[in-house]
Amino acid sequence: MRKSRFSQAEIIDILNEANVGGSAAQIARKHGISAATFYNWKAKYDVADASPLQQLRDMAAQLAQYKTMYAELAHENFSLKSQMHRSDIKDGKDRKDEK
Repeated sequence: MRKSRFSQAEIIDILNEANVGGSAAQIARKHGISAATFYNWKAKYDVADASPLQQLRDMAAQLAQYKTMYAELAHENFSLKSQMHRSDIKDGKDRKDEK
């Protein structure tokens, strides 16, 4: 099966153009597809299907934000632990003796 030259997101954007205004024939001509292809896409990727794609993008952005937050906190935790360890060595205390 031949790979489409349009991604799913691009197809949904093209279908959204039809909802904003313009005929299917005009939009198909603008993007170099046939009207039949446009209607096939409309049947397959109805605009209602666009919201899960947007949700997926939002979740991916949120995940990236959480990963950044975790990395910053892990770095801060490591720094604090190493500072505690250095101060214990300077004070002559050994953490193992306290247990």
